[in-house]
Amino acid sequence: MSAVNDEALVSKAVVEESTGLVFVELSHVWGHYTPSYPGYKDIRVHRVATHAMHGVLTQHVVTVGHNGTHVNAPLHLAQGGLGIGEIPLERLFGNGVVVSIPKGEWEYVEVEDLEAATPKIEPGDVVIINTGWHRNYTDNMEYFGHAPGLSEAAAAWLVEREARFVGIDTPNIDHALATTLAQSHRLIGPLIVELPRRYKKRTGREVVEDYPDWQPAHRLLAKAGVPTIENVGADVDAVTGKRCAFHAIPWNWAKADACLVRLVAILDPSGTYRIESGKS
Repeated sequence: MSAVNDEALVSKAVVEESTGLVFVELSHVWGHYTPSYPGYKDIRVHRVATHAMHGVLTQHVVTVGHNGTHVNAPLHLAQGGLGIGEIPLERLFGNGVVVSIPKGEWEYVEVEDLEAATPKIEPGDVVIINTGWHRNYTDNMEYFGHAPGLSEAAAAWLVEREARFVGIDTPNIDHALATTLAQSHRLIGPLIVELPRRYKKRTGREVVEDYPDWQPAHRLLAKAGVPTIENVGADVDAVTGKRCAFHAIPWNWAKADACLVRLVAILDPSGTYRIESGKS
């Protein structure tokens, strides 16, 4: 096996001894006190059996699928789209890139950012976008309400290149002000009441004047059948600027709109690893 020479990667990775494969965590820690998406109830976890009383631990969990690092099915925003368990497995496992596209509050990831990204985004790639926003991941208004996001044109660019799936280190694929966090949609929202007031105080304009379309990037990707992953994080910096394989398999839940996911980047420094043939 070739040595892993990247010190930052070595410090974050798990190396499987028999194959030399390198595994890097791209999912935030999930559980009690995971930041809940505004408008959703907090995650509830309680023990229904304990070691002290029963000799076994069993936990009961109540949550929506959109808390923490999660995958969105096309069904989430496209009526008649595929649910989580209907997404072909090959859409959730494959090769691609983690690209650095630094963005600050209320900025867009644009087509020119994707075109200039390195490594080059190839047709059929998994595309993970590191804006740097994951470093702000916590339960506050700024993380959710001031986040950058994909422009509609950038989403269309990814669809044209037949992206396998798209992940981003923000709470939304879309710009935060183009979501129900900041504006009303079908009698829901704004979920962060202070957000449109903040925007008007800073710019003198209304959110709906500058962001008239609701979740345009996310809806475009959903209609094209492209799964998306939000709240990418953990050690994503360690693999940014690299080509990797990715594993993002959710539950086999046919009509789910979203699901918690363990997103992992996999690298093979030796370039020699092969999957077993399946022969006995």
